[in-house]
Amino acid sequence: MKKIALITCIAAIAATFSASAQIQKGNVLVGGNFGNINLGLNDPKIFSVDITPKAAWFVQDNVALGGYVNLGLETAKGSNTTTTYGIGALGRYYTGSDVEVLRHGRLFGEATVGLGGTNVSNGGGNTNGLNLSVGPGFAYFVTPNIGLETLLKYNGLVGFGSQTTQSSLNLSFGFQIYLPGKSTANKVRNDVR
Repeated sequence: MKKIALITCIAAIAATFSASAQIQKGNVLVGGNFGNINLGLNDPKIFSVDITPKAAWFVQDNVALGGYVNLGLETAKGSNTTTTYGIGALGRYYTGSDVEVLRHGRLFGEATVGLGGTNVSNGGGNTNGLNLSVGPGFAYFVTPNIGLETLLKYNGLVGFGSQTTQSSLNLSFGFQIYLPGKSTANKVRNDVR
């Protein structure tokens, strides 16, 4: 009976956290973004997907630093195949308060810097080098620990290859899990006692 009461108390306390509790110092963000998802049903039957797993640690309230990996593929029947890749560091800054329109939403800005490339099969324009991106996003917390987000980013790739620079504007959608850090877990444990 005591275990059921303890679990109920922990669940009640966790449910009362606002979105700001998940972006406190010491917490961890794990998830990813999906962009450029396309499955063409008519000719030329294009398939494309871009996946970017991310992990970050909140070094202070509203500020997270971490890393990302990017993998992308675009192919079409009878056409060149384009592969993209990247790895690097990311930083996020969340606004100081919940967005009024959606009570559990937060605006944020994200910037990344790393190594990346875009390679097209059959000599169709390759660029490999420094990958930079920046843009605003919006996270909506469906539960205190799970956020759905959209992110509009400018991506720039500067380097070497048959094309020295490439740039794009991408809209992506993501799913992030906000894990409580040690200090938050201790606070919940102490509140239950």
